[in-house]
Amino acid sequence: MQPLPQKEIEQWLGEHAGWRQEGEGLARDLQFPDFSAAWAFMGHVADCAEAQDHHPNWYNVYNTVQIRLSSHDANGITVRDFRLAASIDEYLANQAFQNLPATPFRG
Repeated sequence: MQPLPQKEIEQWLGEHAGWRQEGEGLARDLQFPDFSAAWAFMGHVADCAEAQDHHPNWYNVYNTVQIRLSSHDANGITVRDFRLAASIDEYLANQAFQNLPATPFRG
């Protein structure tokens, strides 16, 4: 699988608020009302990741989750990253959360 052209990545980012490009991946930092909500989010993402056979890098402390998506075998962003990010967006559409400013990844 080949990484996507930068123009396509920028177009996708323009249509998906909250996501940003960070190096060779997609990044998002989230804050939920409490630990249970953050854990439910992570459980949902884990199910999507298993179904799509594409797994995130992430870091969780209490009600915050840092998530990073990258296709390591392609050394960049691919349609697999967009697909998982879209699944995440679909879940978040019905959840209480806040996007956090970009923070250094701790994972």
